[in-house]
Amino acid sequence: MSAAHGYDVVVVGSGAAGFAAAITARLRGLSVLVVEKTDRYGGSTALSGGAIWVPGNLHLDAAGLGDTYEKARAYLDATVGDRVPEDRKDAYLRHGPRMVREFHERTEVRFMYTPGYSDYFPEALGGMAQGRSIEPQIMDLRRLGPLAATMRRAGLPTYGLTMTSYDFRYLNMVARTWAGKRTAVRVVLRAVGARLAGRRPLSLGEALIARMRYALDRLGGELWLSAPVTAPTRDDTGRVTGVRVRRDGAETEVRARLGVVLASGGFSHDQALREKHLPAPTSTAWTHAAEGQTGDALRFGEELGAATDLLDKVWGAPSVCPPGEKPFFLVADRGIPGMVIVNAAGERYANEAAPYHAFVDRMYACDRPEATTVPSWLILDARSRARYIFAGLFPGQPFPKSWRDFVVEAPTLADLAARIGAPRLEAEIARFNRFAEAGRDEDFGRGDSVYDRYYGDPTLKNPNLAPLDKGPFHAIPVHPGDIGTKGGLVTDADARVLREDGTPVEGLYAAGNCSAAVMGDTYPGPGATIGPAMAFAWAAVDAMAKERRAGE
Repeated sequence: MSAAHGYDVVVVGSGAAGFAAAITARLRGLSVLVVEKTDRYGGSTALSGGAIWVPGNLHLDAAGLGDTYEKARAYLDATVGDRVPEDRKDAYLRHGPRMVREFHERTEVRFMYTPGYSDYFPEALGGMAQGRSIEPQIMDLRRLGPLAATMRRAGLPTYGLTMTSYDFRYLNMVARTWAGKRTAVRVVLRAVGARLAGRRPLSLGEALIARMRYALDRLGGELWLSAPVTAPTRDDTGRVTGVRVRRDGAETEVRARLGVVLASGGFSHDQALREKHLPAPTSTAWTHAAEGQTGDALRFGEELGAATDLLDKVWGAPSVCPPGEKPFFLVADRGIPGMVIVNAAGERYANEAAPYHAFVDRMYACDRPEATTVPSWLILDARSRARYIFAGLFPGQPFPKSWRDFVVEAPTLADLAARIGAPRLEAEIARFNRFAEAGRDEDFGRGDSVYDRYYGDPTLKNPNLAPLDKGPFHAIPVHPGDIGTKGGLVTDADARVLREDGTPVEGLYAAGNCSAAVMGDTYPGPGATIGPAMAFAWAAVDAMAKERRAGE
């Protein structure tokens, strides 16, 4: 073993949680090292939309939304309920706004409000139709200099365009509304201007990670890539004192004087752990998480006697998964009119436009063997293909040639039903079409919620409903994908890892998807994964700093 290194704080993982912990350490005057298992920093955050859901933050105040602690607490009580301890919900609502403000005032980690992107259950007590989501401001990759070369890239199908989530809401209607056309012009002009000026603008999760990496570099924090942790280290009292890291072919001990923060994500890419804990069927091929998420933190925590919770849950993401390709996350795609999702028999079983986490829960709730929902079929007619963006394809753009055997096409619904073996499809579409003509989904209430309508077509009576009556018709398999697992190590209000008896594992903290989610079984709003990851990482290091000051 090579010579040991020593820091005040050691952070395992380089997504939003890891960077938030490291940035907070430097803001508190603490030395810090981030160790990243893979050869790219950014984790799953870099692949995400980058939004954070933090009630009561300064950007919501600036927008005049009138959010309050009491309103947000009522909403968490209505959605999360008593699935997680009261003090953790309270801690999140108090830590989150402080984290956002400190980063805004002292670093380049900057966000902006996303107008109208509602909470996922806006009709619940305390829910906000205007939304509480904020997203990262666009960042020029050039500011990172040589650090840009090792940042994880999302590779989204944006065709060289940089767009925020707010842009996409309107761009999705480019063939339908003047707002969509104006947004398209603005996005294209942004791209042209950037090219002429030599800028490399980033948005979404890439912008967040770029901003956080830039902030950590300016503050003097260290980051090791290709440095997997092999084991935690402890002293004679059982306190975690650091980690062992494999780097450059040798094992190195890294000591942590104040604590270790586990922020290395969940176990989405470990098939054995998926089969052990998650509902069946399940597959690593359906996940959108970064490839390094194989449950390392879970194993380390369990070795130290940590309690676990929510291991049977994922942050659900209905996805199309072409063989040999990355899965595509269906977010806006399930809100467009002229589309339904059916089981193997051809029957609808849920509101297609429901929040993605809730939709995946519905996929697993259906248990009729003759009408399986894994996979389901997404049925789309030619009119909708011509009108709306779908699976990253612009209106009217043909499906990729590589999808030829993946997408089933037929001139009539009868032919399509025969090809996919769905005997009830024609009758189900006829029923749905009657609802669409009337503007009211009598079976599942699609379009009733403000959230449903966010990605819908505002020119229609019901933004989410239109008949499927123009061939050719298409059927695309849909699987219950995920953007990460949401179960892990049980933590307290300051992100300390706890044992089954409620006592802390001294020196060990966890944040992000390696910890049991403060959101419990549900998903209250856009960014309710990254928001808590950052807030509890901030809280962990803030607690360490306070303990050190108290001991001086």
